[in-house]
Amino acid sequence: MEATELLKKVRQIEIKTRGLSRNIFAGEYHSAFKGRGMAFSEVREYQFGDDIRNIDWNVTARYNHPYVKIFEEERELTVMLLIDVSGSREFGSAEKLKKNIITEISAILSFSAIQNNDKIGVIFFSNTIEKFIPPKKGKSHILRIIRELIDFQPQEKGTDITGAIRYLTNAIKKRCTAFVISDFMDENPDLDMALSIANNKHDVVALKVYDEREKELPSIGMIKLKDAETGQYVWVDSSSKRIRKTYSDWWNKHVARLDALFKKCGIDYARIDTNEDYVKSLMTLFKKRALKQ
Repeated sequence: MEATELLKKVRQIEIKTRGLSRNIFAGEYHSAFKGRGMAFSEVREYQFGDDIRNIDWNVTARYNHPYVKIFEEERELTVMLLIDVSGSREFGSAEKLKKNIITEISAILSFSAIQNNDKIGVIFFSNTIEKFIPPKKGKSHILRIIRELIDFQPQEKGTDITGAIRYLTNAIKKRCTAFVISDFMDENPDLDMALSIANNKHDVVALKVYDEREKELPSIGMIKLKDAETGQYVWVDSSSKRIRKTYSDWWNKHVARLDALFKKCGIDYARIDTNEDYVKSLMTLFKKRALKQ
C-alpha cells in the first residue's frame, strides 16, 4: 500500500475509533477492567460516615484532630491484543471483511487502554507467531499498531490459536488483560488446556468475529468455494437441502463447542457479526464484566 493511502486510512480509523473509545467506552472499559489494587493517595480530615479503619493515627495525633487515609485504584494495566491474521480474515459477504472489523475493534481497545493510562501490546498470529509488538503507552505507539493492522502481510495463511496463547503465557510475565480476536476457526484439541493455563495467569477475553454467510449457505445452485487458509477449491451444490443442513449443523456444533470451551475455562466471550454494530456487542460484554467485579 502506498504511504499516502496508508496514512489516510490510519487517520480515518483513528478519527472513528478514538471518538468511540472516548465517548462510549471510556467508563465501561474502566469499570470492566480493574487495576491491580488500591494505593494510598492522600489524607484529609475525618468526615461523618468515613470508615474508622482508615484513620491515620500518626497525623491525627500530630494535629489533635482525626484524619483519614484516602486510597485510589492502581489503574495501570497491561493489555495485549492477540490478533488472528490468517487467510480466513479476508472473508466478508457484505460491506466489511472480518479483517476490517478486527482492525476497528483493536483500535478501539487500544485507544481505550491509553485513555486509562494502560500499556498496550500486540501479537499477530497465523499458524505461527507473525509479529510481537511489546506493550507501551502513547499515541505514537497506538498509531503504529493501527498502521500494522491495516498494512500487515502475514507469511502464513493457517491458524494456530493454541500456539498464540502459549506464546502469550511465556512472553508476558506480569498479569495482563489479553483479548484474543479471531474467527476461532481452529479445532486444535489442546486449545482448552492452553486457555486454562493462560487465564490462570492473565485475564483472557475472547472476541469471535464472523460473517453471516459462515452460518448458512444461500440456495444459489453450484458454487465454487475456496478455503482461504489452504487455497483449495471445492464445488458445492448449494441448492441441496441436505448439503445446506449439513453445513448449518456444522456451524451450530462449532458455536456450541466454543461456548462450552470458554465457559469451562472461565473466559468472557462475545460473538461479533460483521454485518451488525460491534459497539453493542462490546458494550454488553463490558457491562457484564463490570457486574462481576
